[in-house]
Amino acid sequence: MLFKKLLPKEGNFFEMFNQHAERMVEGAHAFSNLVANYNDINLREQYNREVDHAERAADKVTHEVNRLIHSTFITPIDREQIHTLINTMDDVADLIQDSAETMALYDVRHMTEEITRLTDLSVRCCERVKEAVSLLSRLSDPNCATAALKTCEEIDKLESDADRVMRSALSKLFREEPDVREVLKLKAIYELLETITDKCEDVANVVEGIVLENS
Repeated sequence: MLFKKLLPKEGNFFEMFNQHAERMVEGAHAFSNLVANYNDINLREQYNREVDHAERAADKVTHEVNRLIHSTFITPIDREQIHTLINTMDDVADLIQDSAETMALYDVRHMTEEITRLTDLSVRCCERVKEAVSLLSRLSDPNCATAALKTCEEIDKLESDADRVMRSALSKLFREEPDVREVLKLKAIYELLETITDKCEDVANVVEGIVLENS
C-alpha cells in the first residue's frame, strides 16, 4: 500500500491534449483573421502576435506532456501514442506560425483566393482535430469511439480537398503570374498551408490508432 502511494500518479494527459488543441485552434483562427485583414498593417501585426502567443502556449503544453511521460508510472494510453500525438499536434501549431512568419519574411503584398481557401480548410481541419481529441477520454463509450473515427474521416476528406486546391493554385500560378519572385513566394505559402492539413491528417491517423486499440 505504501509503495502504491509513493508511485507518481497518472498525469491528466487527456486534459492537456484538450488544452493544446484549444491553443492550436486559437492560432488557426488568428491566422485566418490575419489573412482576412492582411491589408490593414495594424491588424496584421495584432494577429501575428496572437498566432505567436498561441504557438508558445501550445509549446508549453507539449513540454509538460513530454515531461510527464517520463515521470508518470501508469499512463491512460500507450506512452508512444501520447508522445506521437502531442508532438504531431505541436507540428500543426508550428506550421501555422511558420505560415505567418513566412508571409512577413517574404514580404507577401496581397492575399490570393487560393490562400483564403487553403486557410479556411486548415482552420476546419484544426477544429476537427480538437473535436476528435476531446473524445479520447471517453473511448469506453462506443458512441464516442464511433464519433472520433467519423471525425478523423472528415479530416482526411478536408486534407484531400486542400491537396486539390493546392494543385489548382500552383497550376494557375505558373500559368498566370509573370513575376518569378511572386511565383516563389506564393508557392511557398501554398505548400505550407497544405502541409498544415497534411499534419492534421497525421494527427487523425494517430487518433484512429488510439481509438481502435483502446475502445
